[in-house]
Amino acid sequence: MIFLNIISISIRLLLILTLITGILYPIVTTGFAERFFPFRSSGSRVVIQGKIVGSELIAQKFIKDEYFWPRPSAMDYAAGASNASVTNVFLKAKVEERKKFLLEKHSEQTQVPPDLLFASGSGLDPHISPDSALFQINRVAKSRKLTEGQILRLKNIVEESVEKGYIGENRINVLLLNLKLDSEFGIILK
Repeated sequence: MIFLNIISISIRLLLILTLITGILYPIVTTGFAERFFPFRSSGSRVVIQGKIVGSELIAQKFIKDEYFWPRPSAMDYAAGASNASVTNVFLKAKVEERKKFLLEKHSEQTQVPPDLLFASGSGLDPHISPDSALFQINRVAKSRKLTEGQILRLKNIVEESVEKGYIGENRINVLLLNLKLDSEFGIILK
């Protein structure tokens, strides 16, 4: 009899907790987020002329010389990471391959910023460092037949400062920078 009582209490507790944590809590938190943070809760979508062109939170592949390139992605810009350690032979070869490619494309440079060599943990980091943007300015300017100063001005406009003045490092959202390039100097057609 005690055993059946314990089972009955356990089942009721399971149902109550499922209702609270599986239904009520998600509804309340989602409603709160949509009410007070509508842009963020909808995925930080970037909309231009009624068309969703991307998200501020997810990296996108840019391969044309006329655009800034994001950090490399271990999974070709799908969620996931390689999980390779720094001693992994495959990772070392991949980094050397990236370095060689980037130095060929940016012949005036001698050092490649680390965030252009290594994928982020998620493989979807939408930001690059200011050094990575500066590394690419010459290529983008030449490809678009612009001056480096014109591109640098845009880089400075979209550069995000450290949070609260001391958390993290300055960073640049690649999608926003490339969209700014297109809006200021025209869209590059395929």
